[in-house]
Amino acid sequence: MVWFADLWESLTFGQIAFGIGLFLVSLVISVGATALVLVNVPPEYFSSTYAREFLPGRPRHLRWGAIAAKNILGLILVIVGILLSLPGIPGQGILTILLGLIMLDIPGKRPLEARIIRRPAILGVVNKLRSRYGRPPLQLDQE
Repeated sequence: MVWFADLWESLTFGQIAFGIGLFLVSLVISVGATALVLVNVPPEYFSSTYAREFLPGRPRHLRWGAIAAKNILGLILVIVGILLSLPGIPGQGILTILLGLIMLDIPGKRPLEARIIRRPAILGVVNKLRSRYGRPPLQLDQE
């Protein structure tokens, strides 16, 4: 604990202001990206009947490159969402994890996505955001 006390005493106002600024910028980017994706996903995206095909009709090499980039970005977003979910770190952790999961191509992700989006607080916020931008509410499977 001595190292923490030494670190705390050595902080300058500029370092603290930089940390706060970095936090605010990352928060705005995280919330903005999450909102953009959740507003633009098709209403039936979380339904088990939704057929998912990425960039249909494009050349194979273009699709594979885009899929790889999408999965790397999705993994980064899941990690950031987990960090934002830790106590003491404010941010939209659950929504960021959901955004990352939407982008990942992993087996078993549909039930996990559905479990997250079914939470009444999450579904209410997402549908309210979608209605603000003139989008229909999300359609979920009946349990």
